[in-house]
Amino acid sequence: MTVHRTNPDGLAPASGFSHAVTATGSRLVFLAGQTALDARGVLVGTALPEQFETALANLLGALAAAGGGPADLCRVTVYTTDVGAYRSHAAQLGRIWRRLAGRDYPAMALIGVVRLWDEQALVELDGTAVLP
Repeated sequence: MTVHRTNPDGLAPASGFSHAVTATGSRLVFLAGQTALDARGVLVGTALPEQFETALANLLGALAAAGGGPADLCRVTVYTTDVGAYRSHAAQLGRIWRRLAGRDYPAMALIGVVRLWDEQALVELDGTAVLP
């Protein structure tokens, strides 16, 4: 599998994401939205960074079970009920991302939503990966 991340000079500097990702491989993995639910189905944490860490770990766990790793992620969408809180915690969220997923950033989008399926959830992540 080949993944190429493109960050053109004519666009704002990419920080914590890639502007474009091209991938060739033989299997697409579509990852369902993951919140901060633990293995019992109980929401973990009340603060956004805490929930983000669990949601990302859940997303990466689903990807690992499908045979992939963080570098295989081509697209991640982050849904949050509080964009302001996400922005104010951006540095901390970046550290969590790098610790769990490294520096191979996928193309990403952040979308503000009114609420998520689990009413106490503050963040949800879904994604697409390409495997060899």
